[in-house]
Amino acid sequence: MTNKFERDLLRGSLDLVVLSVLAGGGKKYGYLIQKEVREASGGRVDLAAGTLYPLLHRLEDDGLIRSSWDAGTGRERKWYELTAAGRKRLSAQAQEWADYAACIRQLLAIAKVQPAS
Repeated sequence: MTNKFERDLLRGSLDLVVLSVLAGGGKKYGYLIQKEVREASGGRVDLAAGTLYPLLHRLEDDGLIRSSWDAGTGRERKWYELTAAGRKRLSAQAQEWADYAACIRQLLAIAKVQPAS
């Protein structure tokens, strides 16, 4: 078993991952989002730029995040922040994910399969 999660397992939860990091407060630029995801996941989720930036553009097109350009750090960067619609979507997805995880735990219990510690 590798230390990182399988790509297929992550695919359905990338919106939730990014929205969660942005909900942590304040505006964040792409590299900072990547870094916070990596750190919060203990290195198990490492979003490549080729995955992150199209995801950010889609979330922005959907009205879940907004962006602005700022050079206040000495370098012009595009900063992203959660919108009210994004916060609402995050809450709904978090509940859906929790329900799904509980369902999987029940199925594993039926099969008498215990996750390795």
